[in-house]
Amino acid sequence: MQLRFEHFAATSMLGAKDSPPRNNGKLYFDRWWERQAFGIAIALSKKGHYEWEDFRQGLIASIGEWEKTHEIDDSSWNYYEQFLLALERLAVTSGALSSEEIEQRISDFSQSDACKVHEQLPTQFE
Repeated sequence: MQLRFEHFAATSMLGAKDSPPRNNGKLYFDRWWERQAFGIAIALSKKGHYEWEDFRQGLIASIGEWEKTHEIDDSSWNYYEQFLLALERLAVTSGALSSEEIEQRISDFSQSDACKVHEQLPTQFE
């Protein structure tokens, strides 16, 4: 269930360069971490760590950087890798987390049993 802010955040990107992947009109995630990154980005903005538009502009910049160094039909393209890069950058510049804290949390999580559980989560967002 989406609340008002979540609906705004998801729909503000419709039809734009930074629009997230969809399947039958619903947000679609190939991997569990993509869904988590999307939720974290919304939560940090909702809590006032940054404006949603600042995140969108960072995402657009991240996508643009990728496009400058890759062919348009490059099969290595992954929207959520650019999404995550934009989120990490903004988390640091907003002061929500330091680069070191991000690296430590990634390391801690990747070594935990929770990582295995997340691999089995559904990928479609209702």
